[in-house]
Amino acid sequence: MAGSNFIDHVRICARSGAGGAGAVHFRREKHVPKGGPDGGNGGRGGHIILKGNSQLWTLLHLRYRKHIIAGNGGRGEGGRRTGADGEDIILEVPLGTVAKNAETDEVQFEITEEGEEKILAPGGRGGLGNENFKTATNQTPRHAQPGEEGIEEWFILELKLLADVGLVGFPNAGKSTLLSVVSEAKPEIANYPFTTLVPNLGVVGYRDHKSFVMADIPGIIEGASEGKGLGLRFLRHIERNSILLFMVPADADDIAGSYRILLNELEKYNPELLDKKRILAVTKSDLLDDELKNEMELVVPKELPHVFISSVNQQGLDMLKDMLWKALTVEDS
Repeated sequence: MAGSNFIDHVRICARSGAGGAGAVHFRREKHVPKGGPDGGNGGRGGHIILKGNSQLWTLLHLRYRKHIIAGNGGRGEGGRRTGADGEDIILEVPLGTVAKNAETDEVQFEITEEGEEKILAPGGRGGLGNENFKTATNQTPRHAQPGEEGIEEWFILELKLLADVGLVGFPNAGKSTLLSVVSEAKPEIANYPFTTLVPNLGVVGYRDHKSFVMADIPGIIEGASEGKGLGLRFLRHIERNSILLFMVPADADDIAGSYRILLNELEKYNPELLDKKRILAVTKSDLLDDELKNEMELVVPKELPHVFISSVNQQGLDMLKDMLWKALTVEDS
């Protein structure tokens, strides 16, 4: 997933189609010179629809498509013929796409399943033809309804990655390295802050051909919930993860303190994130001997499952995968 190709936020103007006008028409045949009204209804205006596509991972294809315009409905015709519906526009989006009203920031809906379709901008209703207005006292109505106008609004589409495990940690905590070792993902890795500028996804193979999806979220810093560093831009991706894997390097000054800072940033952003299952991985553990590990065991929060790992030496990775799989598959009692 190249950085320049990962787009998780787009703003589009959606204009649905107007409904067609109803027809004013009277039945006229050779032996029926004064037949009754038979004007048909106008067709519905075209909808603008979002459709889930599990093969998409980015909103890149919508980045430069700012104005989306659906077709107008056709006019009604004589003989009670309804006008054609306007052409719908279907926009395929990745699973985890949230549609918001750009002015109010109100969430309209979320797309979470393959093939799921939801209307972003509904087309206008077609007008009723004059046959609908015939009454006992008005046998020859000479009016019909105009079609209803479509809507034209700006919307924001945001992508929240759907992954089983989200990696949470400061820059240089070893998240990208872990993902590259346990999956086929090839994130950029270097020893400087914010190497990861976009989320990366990897499928982690487990025993008996099982697997789960892991997401490397760009590094959090203290103050991220207030927009510092990469800020709020990527915190929303954590909302979709089933398990949060906190990663703190073994050479951190205060492992427990680092974990609390990370947890505090998530709580400030969205307190519901604290309801998710959490596991702590102490990375770069090849730097530790048994004595140091025992000392660290004393400061790690007791209620927090934890494991010492080294992605470089591949130490503790099987134990980590066992813990993650158990957390994913065991229901809370």
